[in-house]
Amino acid sequence: MNRITTVRAVLLVAAAALLIPTAGVAKTKEKTQKWRLVWKDDFKKTGCLDTTKWSKIPRGGSDWDKYMSPREDLYEVRDGHLILHGIINDRPDQDTARYITGGVWTKDKFAVKFGKIEIRARLGEAQGSWPAFWMLSQDEKYGRYPMNGEVDIMEHLSYDSIVYQTIHSHYTLNLKQETPKRFTTAPIDREGYNTYGVEFYPDRIVFTLNGEPTLTYPKIETDLEGQFPFDQAYYLLMDMQLGGSWVGAVDPETLPVKMEIDWVKVWEPKGKR
Repeated sequence: MNRITTVRAVLLVAAAALLIPTAGVAKTKEKTQKWRLVWKDDFKKTGCLDTTKWSKIPRGGSDWDKYMSPREDLYEVRDGHLILHGIINDRPDQDTARYITGGVWTKDKFAVKFGKIEIRARLGEAQGSWPAFWMLSQDEKYGRYPMNGEVDIMEHLSYDSIVYQTIHSHYTLNLKQETPKRFTTAPIDREGYNTYGVEFYPDRIVFTLNGEPTLTYPKIETDLEGQFPFDQAYYLLMDMQLGGSWVGAVDPETLPVKMEIDWVKVWEPKGKR
C-alpha cells in the first residue's frame, strides 16, 4: 500500500469513528427546566411587613410554634431585609412565655403547586436556636397531617455548620419508610448568606443549596399509602424557633438571636398557566 493510500485509509477510519456513539456517553442531554418568576418579596418597604403576602404565625402547642408572638419588635423590615428575632420575654405581665419568637407564613395568601422556591438568608446562632424555612399543604387534599406531607427547605440547629433538608409524610412518619432517602445535610457559610431552595416536579422534589442540588426525592411505585402526596399547592413558612426535643434546651445567656432574610422568590415552569 502506498503512502497516499495509507493516509486515505487512516482518514476514513477516523471519520467513521466520529459517527459511532461511544459506549456510556449519552446521545442527548436532558432538557433543563426553564422558569418564570411569579412571586417575590425583597423587603424594600422599610418598616412594614407586606401583609398582602405574609401573616404572622400564631402561637400553638408544638415545639416549633410554642413561642410565636405578634409583638412588633420581633419583626423588622429594614435595609432590604426581613429580620425575625428570638428573645427572652421581658414583658411577663403581657405574655407568660419564657421566650418569644417571630415567624411568618403565606397561608391563604400564596401557594405554589409545581415550581421553584428560593430564600436567601443569613442565620444567627444561639444554643437552642432552630430557624427554619418549610412548606405545608394549602388545601389538605389527602386529609390531616401528615397525609399531605411537609417539605423542610432548611432547618438549622444551634451552632451547627450544616443545615437539614427533609421530606416528611405519612409514608415516612407513620409507616417508618426510609427508602427513597428522605433527608440530607449540607454545609453552609455560617458567617454569610446562603440561598436555600426546593423544586417541585410531578415525579420528584429536588432540594438545593446555593443553586446546587443536594437531594432528589422521587415518586416511586409502591403499594404503601402516601409516598408522594406532593401533587398539590404548598404555602411557605419562615420562623425563628427556640428550643424543643430535637434542638434541645435554650441557653438564655446566648440570646437574643435573629435571622436575616434578604429575599424570597418563586418561579413556575415556563408555559404553565
